[in-house]
Amino acid sequence: MKKLSQYVKDLFKDVPDSEKKEDVMQEVLQNLEEKTWDLMEQGKEEEDAINKVIVEFGDIDDLKRELGASVGSSNESASDILKSKKLSLEYSIWGSLLIIGLCVFINFYYSPQTVWFVYPTFAILWWPLSMYYVWSKAKRGN
Repeated sequence: MKKLSQYVKDLFKDVPDSEKKEDVMQEVLQNLEEKTWDLMEQGKEEEDAINKVIVEFGDIDDLKRELGASVGSSNESASDILKSKKLSLEYSIWGSLLIIGLCVFINFYYSPQTVWFVYPTFAILWWPLSMYYVWSKAKRGN
């Protein structure tokens, strides 16, 4: 069960040391060990049971927040995230315009008797539209 113990330590490594942290770690470890023993009683090998328990354990971000850890894969500020989303929106607008322009050129250069560039234009416009949705959601802070 050393693997479970190491797993729990790794989960809580970014949480500041406190008595509450130790209590929660012990409780989580105890629950994982109990689930492992249950699986082993059902006929699973120890290694398989441990791996299954770890995979099924899930996310503990809420618990980390409660214990005072900064949760998230990066320490970007809200303004940095908003700038990133805005840049993605601008990139998608310009990219879409270039692709649509290419379609217009190909349409009128190779088959001017048939106007077909309109159809891929509708599909291409979903890209900036979806980026706008992501940007506006980030701007609202949801």
